[in-house]
Amino acid sequence: MHPGAFAAQTPDKPAVIMAGSGRVITYREFDEESNRLAHLFRAAGLQPGDHVAFMLENHPLFLTIAWAAHRCGLYYTAISSHLQPEELAYVIGNCGARVFISSAKLAGVASSVAEATPGVELRLMLDGVAPGFVSYEEATSAQPATPVEDECQGMDMLYSSGTTGRPKGVKPALSHAALDVAGPLMRLIQFLFAPAADSVYLSPAPLYHAAPLRFCLNFLRFGATVVVMERFDPEEALRLIEAHRVTHAQWVPTMFIKMLKLPPEARKRYDLSSLTCAIHAAAPCPVPVKEQMIDWWGPIVHEYYAGTEGNCFLYVGSREWLEHKGTVGRPLLGQVRICDEEGDELPTGEPGTVFIEGGPAFVYHGDPDKTRAAQDPRGRGWTTLGDIGYVDEEGFLYLTDRRAYMIISGGVNVYPQEAENVLSVHPKVADVAVFGVPDEEMGEQVKAVVQPAFPGDAGPELESELIAYCREHLAHYKCPKSVDFRDELPRHPTGKLYKRHLRDEYWPSTS
Repeated sequence: MHPGAFAAQTPDKPAVIMAGSGRVITYREFDEESNRLAHLFRAAGLQPGDHVAFMLENHPLFLTIAWAAHRCGLYYTAISSHLQPEELAYVIGNCGARVFISSAKLAGVASSVAEATPGVELRLMLDGVAPGFVSYEEATSAQPATPVEDECQGMDMLYSSGTTGRPKGVKPALSHAALDVAGPLMRLIQFLFAPAADSVYLSPAPLYHAAPLRFCLNFLRFGATVVVMERFDPEEALRLIEAHRVTHAQWVPTMFIKMLKLPPEARKRYDLSSLTCAIHAAAPCPVPVKEQMIDWWGPIVHEYYAGTEGNCFLYVGSREWLEHKGTVGRPLLGQVRICDEEGDELPTGEPGTVFIEGGPAFVYHGDPDKTRAAQDPRGRGWTTLGDIGYVDEEGFLYLTDRRAYMIISGGVNVYPQEAENVLSVHPKVADVAVFGVPDEEMGEQVKAVVQPAFPGDAGPELESELIAYCREHLAHYKCPKSVDFRDELPRHPTGKLYKRHLRDEYWPSTS
């Protein structure tokens, strides 16, 4: 399965549609443009196994650029468009990129790192030029639109979003020549979600994140049309489902929460009958939120648990989830092992670090210490994404929190995800983060930081209301002792919370 085949069969069919601008990239254009860039990579001396990086907004040519690298055997790193110069320079240097591509929209930060990234041999800029860059359009226009002679598959080397520390580049432990690049993920997508040439896939998230990028490219392998939102808006997403007769879409729980908080008339305004598969991942979804989504959209909500590292894939459909509310699924790739701090396995129902046995091995590029930290202490080859959870008697996994965010208060482990899940559905809460702060007597106490749905509500009265609400649903020791208010919480555009940034404000010595 290859987009080039669909370029030959249905050349004028839309491959990519940009939701905001309406720009359409046909399969012919997608194939020819990616071929031109692949030839440019070869002309620049890049061979299979070399590395390129690009930092772009959700640009019309984003997926084309990724596919160009993919089809000529390169590793490619899609970089967050929200990084600051120091972070950007670190990723470009760490991944060893020989070519770096950006856009005029991001020219300020892109051009500021030239001196700090001497390993880059060619810098290309879309939609304009900047110091140190050459025009992407001019550089590619003279190249052939046919495939390179030595066409072969490359793959991504993406970086974790850095919500718990500096971004880590994830690379398979296998050599480049041994990679089954189209392998497990494409087969799982095909088996679970049945993409086809008549599918329309809505991508509402930033494309540089692992799941949107990989799912979009895999849906293009099946000849589907991909509709890309430049930025997420809850009502606009509903409108796009109706307008483009979207069949598949992938979300994160914060998107569900925002759609559910739309006025009832807005939720009822659009025909969503074409949607047959709503996929979600990236973070645990509060049980009431998912219940409401299934009530609204029907049993088409699919959840999976995986990571950029690719070491596992767990899955649960709506009907099974309703029988095991709160689960993130059972493994389809790898086996779940729950361990304590010493690496001993824990019994069913007892929370511990989630390790995966038998999944694909990975390394954090250029960082053997972080690689070892993701492996089980007993040397059994098991790996972890850093989550804490437990399994039930039927093997379903339930996540309680990230290991880095567990609160130890008076010797008792508190998982802040529980309080976050409760508070996130309160009608006066737009966003919430819960974490531990210093406490002289208990070591740590539970703190909530809330973005109110209505800014004028912030204050002692709402603080008391939210604490009381949480205590109605959870044991008191799991609930915040205090609540602070912010205009906005620091979230990654994929929906992941930069809790570390908030927590560090209360733990100055750890920043």
